[in-house]
Amino acid sequence: MGPLQGIRVIDLTAVVMGPSASQALGDMGAAIIKVESPEGDITRQIGPSRNPGMGAMYLNANRSKRSICLDLKRASGLLALKRMIADADVLLYNMRPAAMERLGLDYETVAAINPGIVYAGMFGFRQGGPYAARPAYDDLIQGASVMSYLIARAGDGTPRYVPSAIADRVVGLAAVGHICATLVHRERTGLGQRVDIPMFETMTSVVLGDHMGGHTFEPQHGPGGYPRQLSPYRRPYRTKDGYICALVYNDKHWSNFLAAIGQSDLPQRDPRFATYASRATHIDFVYQELERMFRDRTTAEWLNLLEQADVPAMPMHDFESVLEDPHLAEVGFFREVDHASEGRLRLMDVPTRWSLTPVEFRHLPPQQGEQGREILAEFGFGAEEIAQLASEGTLILPEPADAAPDRIDAA
Repeated sequence: MGPLQGIRVIDLTAVVMGPSASQALGDMGAAIIKVESPEGDITRQIGPSRNPGMGAMYLNANRSKRSICLDLKRASGLLALKRMIADADVLLYNMRPAAMERLGLDYETVAAINPGIVYAGMFGFRQGGPYAARPAYDDLIQGASVMSYLIARAGDGTPRYVPSAIADRVVGLAAVGHICATLVHRERTGLGQRVDIPMFETMTSVVLGDHMGGHTFEPQHGPGGYPRQLSPYRRPYRTKDGYICALVYNDKHWSNFLAAIGQSDLPQRDPRFATYASRATHIDFVYQELERMFRDRTTAEWLNLLEQADVPAMPMHDFESVLEDPHLAEVGFFREVDHASEGRLRLMDVPTRWSLTPVEFRHLPPQQGEQGREILAEFGFGAEEIAQLASEGTLILPEPADAAPDRIDAA
């Protein structure tokens, strides 16, 4: 059941960045134990929702997990968590390191409890710099990593944010790779270690990987920025009846494209189309000409023509049409499942496939604290201990009538 079967992850994360990472680890087979505060993960409140605490954003970042709700401000709650840490493989958090230290969960303390643990932190900034203690959110990191400036350059001059928590999700994916690499190191050496995954540095490296340009050289040798990506005309092309996403990119694409539309002699008539270098130099003009050409046919006609010509193209989907995409339908990307409290849900499948360790998410997004009793029992807590933690308010459990099954029941 997945390549990470047998790995236990204590997940102290909330919102998007950390939960997207732990969900991916859970999809790969790791046992994810989502430890929530009495207030719960804030994304539970982001609708639409059928029931309180089960908002759509939460549902799309918290499959493949079980939830326990502990009040870590109580000594008994912190002690219970430390007992769990002693028998875990990974501790994942996305609060600032200073907050972990105040909780008594700094790396030195945790490593003393479990020397082999992978102590993975996701937070704003690499420690040791002047921003180390600052809070960080997706919007802030998008702006600081040059992304909002690039949007302004490529648009109408107004800096904006990408309409997605792109920094959270990119850093979440980066964390998955770093955690898996650290687990490989532990397998080889038996040694656990701390791994820090900072948002600012990670996103800056992602964005500037395309746009360092002349700043790569010392002294500077040309401007920063990749002109093709910064062209204001790099956008979906309008057709007779909608839009299409197409990339006429290399010489083969151009040869095939021009032949398909009956303009094979265009490079001879206009040298700006003759080579990759000349097209790159005149990228705004080239994109404007393509924009003019694409208005002559319908989207369906273009998709058929470009497929025959082996030129990359895709439809431009909206929220409704992507659900009907024939490829996604054929591979079963959207799955309808039955959740006891939330009814029928449409969830996205695990994208990746393995030949020897097939993945299957086994747990539907849990209610807050839904599996608290069973999780503590798995870590050796007796029935009387669990009852005591519940009676004193350290362990918060959902009402029995609201409990949902933790196993998937797919259509």
